[in-house]
Amino acid sequence: MDRSSAGSSGQYTRPDNYYNRQDGHPISPSRCVQYRHGPVRQRDNPLRATPGRNEFYHSSAARPSKYLLCRSINNARDFNGLIKQEIMDGLVSKSDRFGHRYDGRDHGLYASSIKKYTSASKRPLNRTEQSQLMRLMQNFTATPSWNWLSLTTTLHSLTSAGVFTSHQPMDERVKQTQAAILSTLLEAIIFKCNQKPHVMDIDAQGVANLLWAMAKLVDNGQERTPEFKKAVAVLLPHINAQKDQSNAQGIANLLWAMAKLVDNGPQRMPGFNETVAALLPHVSAQKANFTPQGIANLLWAMAKLVDNGQKRTPEFNEALAALLPHVSAAKANFKPQGIANLLWAMSKLMDNGQERTPGLKEAVATLLPYVNAKKNQFIPQHIANLLWAMAKLVDKGLEQTPGLNKGVAALLPFVNAQKANFKPQEIANLLCAMAKLVDNGLERTPLLKETVSALLPLVNTAKANFNPQEIANLLWATAKLVDNGLVRTPQLNEAVAALLPQVSAAKADFKPQESANLLWAMTKLLDNGEYRTPGLKEAVASLLPHVNAQKDNFTPQGIANLLWTMAKLVDNGQERTSVFNEAVAALLPHVNAAKANFKPQGIANLLWAMAKLMENGEWTSELNEVVAALLRHVNTQKANFKPQEIANLLWATAKLGEFVELNLVTSVFESLVNRISENPQLSQKDILMSLWGVLVCCARLSLDSNYNNWLEKHMDDLFTRPEITFLHNEEDQRIIAQAASWLGRACPVVPHYQTTRSKRQSDFRDQLQSCFPSLQIEEEKSLNSLPPVDLLLPDHNMVIEIQGPSHYVGGDFNTRNGSTLLKIALLQKAGFEVIEIPVNRLCNQDLMKPYINQIKTRTGFPPQEHGSVSLKRRWADAAYVTADNGRQPSDHGYLTAEEHSEDQTGKPAKRKKTNSQ
Repeated sequence: MDRSSAGSSGQYTRPDNYYNRQDGHPISPSRCVQYRHGPVRQRDNPLRATPGRNEFYHSSAARPSKYLLCRSINNARDFNGLIKQEIMDGLVSKSDRFGHRYDGRDHGLYASSIKKYTSASKRPLNRTEQSQLMRLMQNFTATPSWNWLSLTTTLHSLTSAGVFTSHQPMDERVKQTQAAILSTLLEAIIFKCNQKPHVMDIDAQGVANLLWAMAKLVDNGQERTPEFKKAVAVLLPHINAQKDQSNAQGIANLLWAMAKLVDNGPQRMPGFNETVAALLPHVSAQKANFTPQGIANLLWAMAKLVDNGQKRTPEFNEALAALLPHVSAAKANFKPQGIANLLWAMSKLMDNGQERTPGLKEAVATLLPYVNAKKNQFIPQHIANLLWAMAKLVDKGLEQTPGLNKGVAALLPFVNAQKANFKPQEIANLLCAMAKLVDNGLERTPLLKETVSALLPLVNTAKANFNPQEIANLLWATAKLVDNGLVRTPQLNEAVAALLPQVSAAKADFKPQESANLLWAMTKLLDNGEYRTPGLKEAVASLLPHVNAQKDNFTPQGIANLLWTMAKLVDNGQERTSVFNEAVAALLPHVNAAKANFKPQGIANLLWAMAKLMENGEWTSELNEVVAALLRHVNTQKANFKPQEIANLLWATAKLGEFVELNLVTSVFESLVNRISENPQLSQKDILMSLWGVLVCCARLSLDSNYNNWLEKHMDDLFTRPEITFLHNEEDQRIIAQAASWLGRACPVVPHYQTTRSKRQSDFRDQLQSCFPSLQIEEEKSLNSLPPVDLLLPDHNMVIEIQGPSHYVGGDFNTRNGSTLLKIALLQKAGFEVIEIPVNRLCNQDLMKPYINQIKTRTGFPPQEHGSVSLKRRWADAAYVTADNGRQPSDHGYLTAEEHSEDQTGKPAKRKKTNSQ
């Protein structure tokens, strides 16, 4: 999430008069060499065009360059002294006069003078200064005859001064001059590094300065041309060869540069990992010699390397352990940038799996008070990085200490004050930080709400400048904030509306995690009341094909989030298109493959998603296998589930009904319900989900004639929780009504049920009535605040349920789901005989006839008075699945001729037990 630029103090420490030989001859003359399009030869005063003039001049007419350079250096604050034409004329003249014997010393001095000017000004060249300088430097050319010191000084100084920085808008001539100067420098460096035997003047400090400069170039937007990549590649072996000669600052600069290069590059080049590995032992060896800035740069670099795939080898861990104590020792000497980079580094290391060791926790605790102490000195980038870092540290389990909370509170006012100065990435990081802090329990104070309100309009303003990662992070942050109770203000809605078109535009550029986060975010926005706008629908549709394409690259958490998202989308009315179904089908095999790597939250979310997909008609053999695989891990992880996850598990296990073997259901509930009951702080949603799950488990035990008093105690506890107050949601009211009915309590609500009459139900009623004209039949009758029954025969205490596919897991007409089981058990508990007829057995009158005959036989007895003991229908084998076994066949206990004979004898049928019970 961060591209912060850790500072580096890699200045060339050799004095400028290192060059100064009074005879003007180079220190290390070299032979004539092939370069670019031909050999470099001494030129005899060629005519050169003077920029901006319509005349020519002789380069020999220039004043002595050494005098002019010294004058410009002595007056470092005078930029006009650097852009005198006679200076460049002198450099060209010197290069022409000595030809292949010229070592580049005066060019190096001139580059140093530019750097001295910017150092004195405490800023790089601005756009105007750079443009003036580039017009002058059109004939500034490096050649292979230059010595190592001239090459390294020139590239390092020009880069440090901002000569190659891209300003927007960029004049094309300036851009061409920059490219030409850089190209000649890189080619000369490549030539020097490739000489056999290696040139003797290549030194460790020069290598470090060159790599630092090249990393800085890339960080400032320089294109990684083939020439640039080749220059980096030829430097790597020299780092390895010179590592023992590198001092502490050189080691710090090298690792910083390598971190920058890999952070800005699509892939690592050969030899990169070996070079990093060669440098790490020197961190431990030099640990006592690093300056505070060196410590900050090293930890920043190590965090960046790990964030870009560097393995945490023993050498890496040793280097980290060696540096952490020095953070505490040097705490008073870190500059504001160092504090920001260090806390960012700690958070990134933890984000990539670093353990919360005592050394790391101590280093963080040491730095936090300085956030408050130096709050007035942080620039916008530091503020964004610090808040992101503190949010990430909390998100990774670091305790929200008073020091951390004070640090956050100290920075928030500066977000509002500096809002006009934040770059797009910093806007994204800040909103992510706010979302993470709130998600981890930070109080939504007026100051925090004000900060969020100040940032949201900036999203709309900068919408065209966010990269794919930032788009994903911003939508994730807005969804998290809404999910944690932030009011959906017009500014928030505008921010979301501004981002959604960017999702479709950048759809091909999102990484797997970003695709998962985006779909999760859009689902959360839908779930929290965001209208299904055309923009949102289009964004979701544009991402779904990428789920299939990226299926092999999702992490276990990404898989869990995506399937949760798919289930939520369907639950919110998403059309199950072929692309949607393909995405679900593509993910399911990966659940089984990654089953051992899911965290407790992932297991809970996945089982919830499976139950939701099943509830909405999705069921495949792969989904069957996924549920079976996940259930194995519920008991093994039972001690690690949080209350919300337990509520999801109880609900999902109950919803899956007879698909889950009763023994496994009771095992899950026995291990988890106690923890729900003992938890005093549960949301109303979690209580109601748990209550419904307990209700279904009691129903299953009741239908199996098992004792369930232990579970009813938990039901009673959940029913009487004070958190259950205002129940505006109809589904919540129904849960309370069903629990009241089961417990024999007065119902505190009047639930509303929708009634529907299917054609099959009406056809069967008409057929039944025509056979028995005097039989009283009521339709869609609600009994004791329970869901309405399809057909009620009030004179016989009999209920007939015409069961469509929605009453069965996956619509298989075989395995009843939790809702169906609960309704049947509640009706039986209220004293009604229940007859279930699957709708697929009522296709025509011939199929209806056996059921009508059986009902005729049953109603042949004198009508029973309401409240008397009713005849219980026989429950035959039901279909279950265990953690180890697949489904078992079932006839599901539909009405048969055998039932008729048993009823005639007055002997209630005994329930057949499956082998698994």
